[in-house]
Amino acid sequence: MAKLALALGGGGARGIAHVHVLEALDDLGIRPDVIAGVSIGSIIGAGYASGMSGAEIKEYFVKTFSDPREVIGRMWQLRPDNLRSIFTETLPRFGEFNAFKVMQAFLPDELPKTFEALDIPLKIVAADFYRTRQVVLETGQLMPAIAASAAIPVLFKAEVLDGIVMVDGGMVNPLPFDIVSNSADVVLAVDVVGMPVGGGGKVPSRVSAGFGASQLLMQSITNLKLELHQPEIFIRPEVNKFRVLDFLKAEEIIEKTKGTRDEVRRKLEKVLGSL
Repeated sequence: MAKLALALGGGGARGIAHVHVLEALDDLGIRPDVIAGVSIGSIIGAGYASGMSGAEIKEYFVKTFSDPREVIGRMWQLRPDNLRSIFTETLPRFGEFNAFKVMQAFLPDELPKTFEALDIPLKIVAADFYRTRQVVLETGQLMPAIAASAAIPVLFKAEVLDGIVMVDGGMVNPLPFDIVSNSADVVLAVDVVGMPVGGGGKVPSRVSAGFGASQLLMQSITNLKLELHQPEIFIRPEVNKFRVLDFLKAEEIIEKTKGTRDEVRRKLEKVLGSL
């Protein structure tokens, strides 16, 4: 039987669209043999690798972010400054959030403590800040690895693991299909970085320009990788209208990208059928 690798890219709240890919796999009764994830992709990948279904992960996102008061309550425990800035993309004024503590506050308590306790092998990408390279984490403690992979610069403090200062892995590899391409016959890669929207000569705010520039950087990296090597299945959900911190729009993101489920199912059936 053909081996399947799943690569889940980074993109902040836009990555909630990944749940449709997981549901498509569940529809077909397929479990990937290995998962690679970066940033939000590492979070969702960890949940799926732990045994959660796509529907369960979707329900968890909706439940967790449907009540702004509940979200603010959790963030209040971690506050470095004005909480409102976290969901409006204004820059923090007095400090940065601790990514590890944020993950502890929002991720399911049932998530395994180590990579070794997962049902499916998981590879998480983080960026080595001082050596300008990616670091692939796949053994040991799980939560610190997720935190390092999701530590968006400026918003979160860098994480230090084994003496290495790490930040958001999307800065070096926003869609890590290349790290699992030799582990499977079929690679399913999902890009949720999105692109800035606008036009008509409108000049973005400094914050929008900053986040948009990171999108341009990450898409450039992904496009270059695609020129060198194409995964067997490439999915790019319609997430452009959403911002990286739009977690309070979880239900809307899920609704607007629901067509992804059928797209993945069709492409999987075609590719696996040909094998």
